[in-house]
Amino acid sequence: MAQQQKGLPSDTELLRSPLHFPPVVSPPASMDKAAEPVWQLEESPNSAGQQEQNPDDGDTAEVLEQPAHSKDELPQSHTILWETLGKQFVEYEQIAPFLIPEDQRRRLLEFLPLFLKAWEQSAGIIVLPNVQLLASEVSKLLTKEINRNLNGKPAEEARLALEQLLRQKGEAGDGYLLLKSVYLLSQTDLRTMWNIIGSGLPAALMQCLYLFFTVPLKKTSEGGETSEEDAQTQEMLVKIMLKLYKEEQGVEELLTADKLQSLIIATSSLWDQCSHSWKEPTGRVLRAISKTQTKTSIVYLQAVDCIKIAVQNLFTLADTLPACDVCEAASIVLCFVKDSYPVSSALLTEFENNDGYQLLLKILLRCEGLQQNEGDPYLDEILDMLTCLTTCGKTELKVSGNIVHPQLPHFDFERTQSSGMTVKNLQPFQVLQSIFQRSNDQHLCGRILAAIGTIWAWDRVNFFLLEWTLQPINKFTDIIHFKPHSVQVQFFRLVESIVLELSYVPHEILKKVQYLIKENIVPFCTLTALQCLLSMTHKDLLFTDIFRDSGLLGLLLALLRKEAKILRKSAGTNLSGLKEGTEKELNVVMLEMVAALTARSVRNTVVLKDYGMVPYIKIFLDDESYRSATLSILEQLSVINYEEYMSIIIGALCSSTQWELHLKLDLLKSLLRILESPKSHSAFRTCSGFNGLLSLLSDMEGALQDPPPGQWAAVGQNCILELVFYTLQGITAALHLDPVNSNFFQRNGLFEKMAEDLGSLGCFWTEGKRQIPVSLEKKRTFADFLGAAFCTSEPFPAWLKNCIWILKFLDLMVKGTLHQESYFKEGKPEMGEESRDDQEAPQAQEEHPVAFNRGKKLPASAYMLWENPEEKLEMRDCTIVHAGAVCVMVRLLPKLYKEGHAQLSQEIQCALVDHIQSLVKSEKSRQVMCDSGLLSTIVTSCQDAFCSDSHPLHLPLTRVFEKLASQAVEPHVLRQFLWLGGSPLLPSRPSTNKTKVLSCQGIDSANAGSEESVVDSKFDPQTIVPVRTSPWLSKGSALALQTAMSLISMTSPRNFQLHSTALAPSFVEFDMSMEGYGCLYLPTLATVMGSSADQSVSGGTGMGSRTFPPSSGLTLSCWFLVTKFGLVHNGHPLRFLTVVRHMSRTEQEFVCFSVSCFPQDLSLVISTEEVDFQPLDIMEPEGEVLNPSPFPRQVQFGCGKLLVTGQWHHLTVTVAKEAKKSCLVSAYINGQMLGSAKMQYLQPLPGSCISMEPSSFIDVYGYIGTPRIWKQKSSLTWRLGPTYLFEEAISVETIEVIIKLGPQYCSNFQAVYLQGEDQCSGHNITPLVAEDKISFGINAVCSALTTVQDIKSSFNEVDGRLIAKEIGINSRDSSTPIFLAKNIAGHLSGSLRTIGSVAVGQYGVRVFQSSPAATSLNFIGGPAILLGLIAMARDDHTMYAAVKVLNSILNSSPLSGKLMRHIHGYQLLSYLLKRKTQLLNNRILQLMFSLVGTAELGFESSVIKNYNAFQYVLCNFELWMKAPENLDHVLLSHLVEIFQSSRGACQNVGIAYQVQMVPKLVFLFNDPEISSSKITVACTILSHLLQGYFNTRDVLRIGLFLVYTLKPSSVDENQIYLDSVAERPTEALNQTSGKTICLRNQLLKMLLDVIRSDKLHLSSEEKEKTFLALGPDWFLLFTQSYLHFSTVVLGIKLLLCFLHNRLLLNKFREGMVAGRWLENSSAGLNILMDNLKNHPPVPDNGYFLIFGFSVLQRCLTDHIHIPEIYLAVAELFLATPQSEPPEAVKKDLESMLQWILQHHITENVLKFGLCAEAAVLLLEMVRFTVDKPIADAEASWAIAYPGNVIEFLCLVYHSYTQDPVWHCPDFLKTLAMVAFHSGPPKGGSEGLLTPDGPAIAEGKGCADASSLPLLPHPAKKQVWDFVRVLLMDSLLNTPANKQGHPLELLLEINTSCSS
Repeated sequence: MAQQQKGLPSDTELLRSPLHFPPVVSPPASMDKAAEPVWQLEESPNSAGQQEQNPDDGDTAEVLEQPAHSKDELPQSHTILWETLGKQFVEYEQIAPFLIPEDQRRRLLEFLPLFLKAWEQSAGIIVLPNVQLLASEVSKLLTKEINRNLNGKPAEEARLALEQLLRQKGEAGDGYLLLKSVYLLSQTDLRTMWNIIGSGLPAALMQCLYLFFTVPLKKTSEGGETSEEDAQTQEMLVKIMLKLYKEEQGVEELLTADKLQSLIIATSSLWDQCSHSWKEPTGRVLRAISKTQTKTSIVYLQAVDCIKIAVQNLFTLADTLPACDVCEAASIVLCFVKDSYPVSSALLTEFENNDGYQLLLKILLRCEGLQQNEGDPYLDEILDMLTCLTTCGKTELKVSGNIVHPQLPHFDFERTQSSGMTVKNLQPFQVLQSIFQRSNDQHLCGRILAAIGTIWAWDRVNFFLLEWTLQPINKFTDIIHFKPHSVQVQFFRLVESIVLELSYVPHEILKKVQYLIKENIVPFCTLTALQCLLSMTHKDLLFTDIFRDSGLLGLLLALLRKEAKILRKSAGTNLSGLKEGTEKELNVVMLEMVAALTARSVRNTVVLKDYGMVPYIKIFLDDESYRSATLSILEQLSVINYEEYMSIIIGALCSSTQWELHLKLDLLKSLLRILESPKSHSAFRTCSGFNGLLSLLSDMEGALQDPPPGQWAAVGQNCILELVFYTLQGITAALHLDPVNSNFFQRNGLFEKMAEDLGSLGCFWTEGKRQIPVSLEKKRTFADFLGAAFCTSEPFPAWLKNCIWILKFLDLMVKGTLHQESYFKEGKPEMGEESRDDQEAPQAQEEHPVAFNRGKKLPASAYMLWENPEEKLEMRDCTIVHAGAVCVMVRLLPKLYKEGHAQLSQEIQCALVDHIQSLVKSEKSRQVMCDSGLLSTIVTSCQDAFCSDSHPLHLPLTRVFEKLASQAVEPHVLRQFLWLGGSPLLPSRPSTNKTKVLSCQGIDSANAGSEESVVDSKFDPQTIVPVRTSPWLSKGSALALQTAMSLISMTSPRNFQLHSTALAPSFVEFDMSMEGYGCLYLPTLATVMGSSADQSVSGGTGMGSRTFPPSSGLTLSCWFLVTKFGLVHNGHPLRFLTVVRHMSRTEQEFVCFSVSCFPQDLSLVISTEEVDFQPLDIMEPEGEVLNPSPFPRQVQFGCGKLLVTGQWHHLTVTVAKEAKKSCLVSAYINGQMLGSAKMQYLQPLPGSCISMEPSSFIDVYGYIGTPRIWKQKSSLTWRLGPTYLFEEAISVETIEVIIKLGPQYCSNFQAVYLQGEDQCSGHNITPLVAEDKISFGINAVCSALTTVQDIKSSFNEVDGRLIAKEIGINSRDSSTPIFLAKNIAGHLSGSLRTIGSVAVGQYGVRVFQSSPAATSLNFIGGPAILLGLIAMARDDHTMYAAVKVLNSILNSSPLSGKLMRHIHGYQLLSYLLKRKTQLLNNRILQLMFSLVGTAELGFESSVIKNYNAFQYVLCNFELWMKAPENLDHVLLSHLVEIFQSSRGACQNVGIAYQVQMVPKLVFLFNDPEISSSKITVACTILSHLLQGYFNTRDVLRIGLFLVYTLKPSSVDENQIYLDSVAERPTEALNQTSGKTICLRNQLLKMLLDVIRSDKLHLSSEEKEKTFLALGPDWFLLFTQSYLHFSTVVLGIKLLLCFLHNRLLLNKFREGMVAGRWLENSSAGLNILMDNLKNHPPVPDNGYFLIFGFSVLQRCLTDHIHIPEIYLAVAELFLATPQSEPPEAVKKDLESMLQWILQHHITENVLKFGLCAEAAVLLLEMVRFTVDKPIADAEASWAIAYPGNVIEFLCLVYHSYTQDPVWHCPDFLKTLAMVAFHSGPPKGGSEGLLTPDGPAIAEGKGCADASSLPLLPHPAKKQVWDFVRVLLMDSLLNTPANKQGHPLELLLEINTSCSS
């Protein structure tokens, strides 16, 4: 073979490239494919890539139609060559019939070299028009040449002739050319192959093969190497034959030569004499012919007795030839027998009849001694064919067996279906069985067992067919111990497969196997048999019963007891190491077998325990080989007794020596497996498991030092780290989801113990030296450190890597996943190796720092968690499970240090702090960490960082502290934090009860006095007032800024809440995503007792039974916050209250009252329907009204627009009982009514009960949230704040008060105190709700952890049992922590109440007791500290920060506000701000607005909430006037906003009045530097104040200041231009200027607007009171001639506005006392003056009367040129209120008078009449104008105005002719004066208001006639026309009264004037 494979011809190599013929597929094999690889041999190693297989019939036609190749794919030169050849062959084809054979031969032989050359050049591509013809011609010629060389020659000569013919000579001979051409053409398509077959070539080649095989050449050595040319010729010849004989046509053609029989017989008789080089090719060709046998070939072989002769010859050879040669020859004959069977069984029958099986048995037994691989291929082939022959039979075997039970559950023999590969022929198998029984050859026996396995694999029925007939396995079991070890192993694996693969339990075989074990003849056989049974036991639990009942378990226990005694006696001696090898392995397997038998079999475990084996089993723990199985047995023992297991394991851990690390590791791994069961946690705790595991850490003190001390160096740090890992895993597993253990671990300070033990391992810094901070150039995250330490080659010191791994373990413990991690792979060393000693550990550590597999490298999967640092640092949804582990990390933080690695140490510290900070990103995480005491740990463990603000850890630790303190911080911890950096730490005080601390934040005002005394006693003066003495304040402004910034962060709101408060209330959170339920259970809301019922059945607290339902109604009040609503499709409702009741002696419970909010439509559903309290899947859908009635039992209100996630809301549901069993239900959200409806009230008895037995009782209890029975997973998460149930329907006013109190309120509404009420004197405090009407009040702040036993002892047995039943624990339980929120109304008077509520739901309920920094600060100084920060401020940043934190504290904490008032803090604040005016800015002012409560316009009500801050800070205008940035203007503008606000403006104005804002504003006007814009804003404020809270005193103050603005008459103000005022903004008020005039005018305009305001609506009495308080002279002061005309117009308008009141007008006309304004303004001044030592005498002007209209007439004559005055008088004349005309009307007087005539109020004229005094004033002004000389400059108005007035009077006359004013003597007299008088006017308005003035004494007289002008005024004519009209009308209509006729009056007046 080697010689033949050395080289191949070059053309054959070319054939490796594709021939471009379509591949064909071989027909399906006749035998099963499973056996085909065994029988099929390769034809040639070099032909693998080029063999083509026969197509099936379906593909033949398609193949035939395809062309040889396309010419387009060839290069042009090759195409030309093939075209030339094609032409030559066509010529040959045409002339061949006409040529003689010799010429044909010559022409063809000339063509072939060209053909071969073309084939070579075209890379194996043949392109000819008729390849088939060429193949036929060449094949025929080759056949002729072969026959010609064979005919008539002896065998040897014929052989030589053939060799000469086919051998390649110098140039290719004719025969070689023909052979090679045929070879090439045979590789083409199938049609070409058929042409070759048809030429007779197959028979000729068979003759050649026969000669080559049977006639060896004598001239060459058979053992010598064959030449390369001969090898190539042989290879081509064999491949042609293989190709031809693969076709049935080829075999049929072969039979014509009659050489096939001869060749087969020759192989069986002449094998030792044949040609050695042709043995293998002959075998290949014969096997190919065997696979292509046909019916004809079989008949042919049978006819010549070929098989019979061959068998007989082989019998002869079997005795003489070597076994390998016999096997080779026999395999050829057996191939024909096996391959022929699918076609015909004739050859198999002939084989059997001639003792063929005996031949095979003889041959195979001779193979027993062969060396391995000698003859193996042919031996294996014979065995494989023998195996296949077992299925060769015509009839199925019929057997009947008895199935012995028990069997595996899924075994069913009746359903076993045959696959067609069943055993039908037992003779071949008997050969195999006989060989196995008679031979001990390892290879032969192994192959026979493999053959049996193959037969079973063909069809599972074969096992039963063989075992129930020949019983091979049963018989083999008896002799198996004689076989070699490998055969034993293989045999028992075969037995094992019966169970594992066939799922059948062979009881008889198992009995024999167990007998082998019992006898233990050969230990190895016993070991192997036991391992077989062990595998079966693992298959199914059934075997645990079978082997127990068969006695195997007892046998093994007895053997183990014996071995345990031997081990115990040899303990501590050298005898312990004697048992090695198989015997020790046998003990191991026995232990494993016992472990398997006890696994999941409690009965077997009990048997083991009853045998008293537990003490003996423990002995095997010390030996590492036995430990795994021993632990498995003990773990099974834990199923029946956890305490016994825990005591054994914990005891073994604690008693192990310091260096038995691997024992500890194995024990810990076993412990972890048991702790997966929650039931084991209690046993672990009671057996001191936590202390035991922590003691392991203590034993490793210093083990991780670098370098390791003592024996630790030999152990290796990897093993130490592994032990630390599994120890922490055990602790985490014991804490996992176990509230009892978690509470135990936290309560007993075991986290602190853990931190201490971990810190002493040696890798952490333990010396007390102060660490020197260094500056960090780069900063890496914690994840970066892990990646750099373990995933890169960066050299990290060993101590740091160890520290990081421990921190990683703690981090996983924080998340509660440490016990689920498996960083340390299980890698058991080989027996006898000492790898457990870690001899090479130090060297391994340098290369791979952490070798998890005890010396092996850490797998890459261990780093997967750290591949994405950003993802790890985000941790958005990180859930903190064990918060105490974070405290451990913080305690280890300062110990992450090493001398010589200062920068690296600092960097890892910063990374750890950042990681801790990322853990507390979410609010929930912060709240969880607050409960764990992390804040106290930070301030005690990290003092160095807090003491130095330059420390790298200072800022991140401060941020962590701030985030947590914003949720909850104890006062002493906050004090420590504030003192750090200024003085040594105060001694840490024990944590006080959080309930006591928090109970002050909602304290009632009834206890105000007592609370103040508490405050006085609790806070010493050193803490409250003298803030400068605090050491930490001495560091100045920088420290103040730092402290303020921290306090701001702690107290600032982190989200928008309802009350804009940073103080989140204590709450209970319900998360429905965890378990689907979670609730507060309220036991014994009420107990309705029968007349003779036993009182002991009632729970609750209090005396007497509480009736239910309440007689007057009920109210539910609760605060709640929705974090996340559930999905709509599985909407989980918010169940605010569900009341359930049931009657004794009945099982059914009924829901009688419920309040729920459904997320589907965000509706509130209130139900009083009696519904069965049962699971949701059998309940009717909630919210469905089944029986609508006039009074429904269920109402629904929409509340979607009012509910906002993330905000606290207040829900109130009132149920007011009415008559006829109905009630009125109302619902409110945040005080806004959702709706109100009538519905049926709660029925008296539950369900359908109509009466109650005297001895029965009704138990009423409630749920807040979702009880377990209504479990439904959802994403709903919501929080419950304070919740109350009142037994009456409260009023809307009470609801408003409850909402104002906010969710932080924690009391019973008996003495409610609202912030800001203290300014109202005499506030009467009354209870909002009567004591006996409060059923319960639940607040998480008044809660604690307790147990069922404590509840029983503190309250009563009934409630204890009810709570235990609801939670699902034993009623005698004393360890499970139970959250109890006590009923805060439990101490009030009244009948029985519930004791409170307990949390039900381990994962769905979370309780948080809020105690933020804003609250805790009150217990360490409160506002005094904050005022101290303001006092320390030296820059605006510090100032802002200090004010900011003060604002946050006061806005959020009512107690802080009370303390602030108690220490007069607002006055101090005002003083401090005044001292630091230069530091004020707009941001600080905005904070003041926020402090007062008016800053958040648009978000909240702008009502002033902080009265004191408003009074002492905002209204201190002197403070703000001196501040920079025009803060005073900003302040005034803000005041305008709050007084204009649509909400709260009236209340704000009232508060401003109380704080005396008007005089403060008026005082501002005296500021010489006040700007015009400020004046405008101040006047606007005054306007709002007077309109909102009008009072005479404020008007007097303004009036007094207005008089102050008047200057002597020597100053003519009309010479001043007001337009230039803006250019001189700083001009002083004490100089007469436009600024003064503007100020005066704005104030007058303000007063005028106030009086005329529609908003004010002053009554006549109020107007009269105001007018009399000022007096007439005050108004007339502003009409003097020297004043600016704008002032005069406003003054006259103001005066006339009052005179619209006819009563005042009469008093004004008849005379009034002057000087009242001065008298009223100086009231009380004499008291002040009397207190002065020297004071000047106050002048007393006395009283004098003023006749108003007389003075007013004289004053108006000085302002006749002002049209606005005419308009104001005309409005008085027409009794029309003053109004402002449009700008277009103001162009002249005529337009104004026409406008007022058109728009006057006619009803007023008809009701009150025209005003005669106003008419007189108009006429006086006309008279003065008419009599005045006309100058050119004044001609326009002087001429026009009188005419306009007279025309106006005429028009009014014509409109109101009957009005009595036209007959009034004063009017007629004045009219006559205008008509008759002529002369210049006299005097002016100066000096009119003095006592000696002309207006004081009454008198009448005419002007001097000599002064009349010479030329009459044009208006005279109009006057006379008007007089004429009056007289004519009067003459026609004589008045009925006795008054003189108008004509008489006119004549009288004319006579007087003439005289």
